[in-house]
Amino acid sequence: MSKNNKKVTGVGGIFFKCKEPNQMREWYDKNLGLVTNEYGSLFEFRQSDDPEKKGYLQWSTFSENTTYFEPSEKDFMINYRVENIEALVDELKASGVTVLDDIETYEYGKFVHILDPENNKIELWEPVDQVFTDSYEGQTTK
Repeated sequence: MSKNNKKVTGVGGIFFKCKEPNQMREWYDKNLGLVTNEYGSLFEFRQSDDPEKKGYLQWSTFSENTTYFEPSEKDFMINYRVENIEALVDELKASGVTVLDDIETYEYGKFVHILDPENNKIELWEPVDQVFTDSYEGQTTK
């Protein structure tokens, strides 16, 4: 991947463990005005290189017992929005970065997980934002 190609284009999600995920979502809704659903809150923004296009950041609470963040022992995980995830994964592997799984594809994008040097699990996401626009129009945090 050349230096001219983007790698990370923004934050795609913030995920953290808590004792009572549902109550935590309700607290953020009531006290900070987040528009919440069963997954957390979907933050809507405009793309800087195309202001007509919407982008999204997923904020989610997880049970303190979740294994989703493993092998990291941290109580949080960050998701980064990326472009061309296949080329990025090839470059990361060539650089010796630990890639934890194969790229998975869903209607809302492609995902893969890596570890940083301090064993923090990072989720990389090549999004398909239109799916969120179609499904959650008027139900996002702005």
